[in-house]
Amino acid sequence: MKTLYLQSEEKDVSKYVVFSGDPGRVRKIIKYMDDVQEIAVNREYYTYTGYYKGVKITVTSTGIGGPSAAIALEEMYECGMEVAVRLGTVMGLKDHLLGKFIIPTGIMRKEATSKTYVDASYPAVGDFELMTCMNKSVSENGFEYENAIMCSMDGFYSEMRESRLSKQMQNDVFEKIQELKKYNISGLDMESGTILTLTNLMGIKGCVVTMTTVLENLKDYLKGEARDKAEEDLIKVVLDGLVIYDKEAK
Repeated sequence: MKTLYLQSEEKDVSKYVVFSGDPGRVRKIIKYMDDVQEIAVNREYYTYTGYYKGVKITVTSTGIGGPSAAIALEEMYECGMEVAVRLGTVMGLKDHLLGKFIIPTGIMRKEATSKTYVDASYPAVGDFELMTCMNKSVSENGFEYENAIMCSMDGFYSEMRESRLSKQMQNDVFEKIQELKKYNISGLDMESGTILTLTNLMGIKGCVVTMTTVLENLKDYLKGEARDKAEEDLIKVVLDGLVIYDKEAK
């Protein structure tokens, strides 16, 4: 029986699943893969299964934020997922991280979705073995990474970037970001807290691999070809990381 939103079933899905927020990025990922089959395209969820260097991998989009990411995680888990990797971009809070990878050891959970599953004291952490494979992939591909703590939030225009409304309401987004920097937080996103909470609750291996494409409040960001290349680098690192993990697991 197919799942409600991803319209997938166990026979369609690999034990290795890559999650990307942007459906457009999913289509970039599958260009690296062979024998790709479209499983379903429904709402924000674009799901494909194929092979990368002989390893069967499913790729699906989650849309933006924790609620839709949780649905994707839940339905892939119903289909037998054993390893989950979020492939995404992140807003860096440290200037030197622009254009570099952040593979977080843990997430500060300031989003609300994960709290509907478990108390806020429950840790959202990456699987050490899987993270180590992703670290190795970054290095083997000639890039730099940082294992750090990130933070996930719900409100992009209320917590991460100033907007006309935030200014109108005298909502100081900059002050919120400065508060996070006191805790040595390296980056901000909207999905990782939910994803790593759920992978731990499910008892499966999970990690997050992100590329820093913007800095706080968009004070600087990767532009044009640099942004495109960073996204391609991110895709290759994650796929190669799963191949490394698959080899070591065997």
